[in-house]
Amino acid sequence: MNKTVNELQDQFRQLRLSETAEELPQLLREAEKASWTYLEFLESITRYELAKREAKSLEKRMKWARFPFVKSLDEFELKGQNVLTARQLTQLRELSWLEQQYNLIILGPPGIGKTYIAIGLGLEAVSKGFNVYFVTMGELVQLLKTEEYLNKSKVQLKRMRNADLVIIDDLMYMAMDQREANLFFHLINHLYERSSIILTSNKSPDEWGNLIGDQGITTAILDRLLHRVEVIHGGENEESHRMKNRKSIFQAEV
Repeated sequence: MNKTVNELQDQFRQLRLSETAEELPQLLREAEKASWTYLEFLESITRYELAKREAKSLEKRMKWARFPFVKSLDEFELKGQNVLTARQLTQLRELSWLEQQYNLIILGPPGIGKTYIAIGLGLEAVSKGFNVYFVTMGELVQLLKTEEYLNKSKVQLKRMRNADLVIIDDLMYMAMDQREANLFFHLINHLYERSSIILTSNKSPDEWGNLIGDQGITTAILDRLLHRVEVIHGGENEESHRMKNRKSIFQAEV
């Protein structure tokens, strides 16, 4: 039975193929002009729908990631910095560390590109289908403290806990009280072996205990963060014994 284009569009919408429904008139014109076979027409429809769905999915992942700015690692200037070699940056962009649920800790003084690198890697992850969540330490503390009574905080923390990669920027830039330290530990404990975490900080993990204030909580947090981790140093930083004996994700330089 012959059907009008409008009727076919309605049926596509009922099948939740809304993108194809909107494009159907144009696809029909192209099919007629190019004398497509039935199979070629079906392939065109499915290819179009899949492409639109992926574009929408990417847009959604970008929105949920909450990046404060968008800059690709293609724009990162390797010359004049001592954070990463070109080989190391290439290895990080392959995201095998994320697939293996490794964490990254990027240390160094302000202005060396810690946040840039973290966001660049986050963008790479989003483009490859991973769910990413970016938050500064100050924002994170407020979210944790208000989760019990603010729906917005509940929604954001749910997205964070379900993310494949959580980026926490400016970690330990301020001291925590006992309640904040406990809330932060429970978050790290939840993410442990579920998600990868990228942390940026201008303070070495050896100094975190002074800001957390509770050595027991500090040790518990470090045990989870440093279980599988790559620590990237920008500037002069002495490694602790614990970090010197970690397993590295980087291949040896040739």
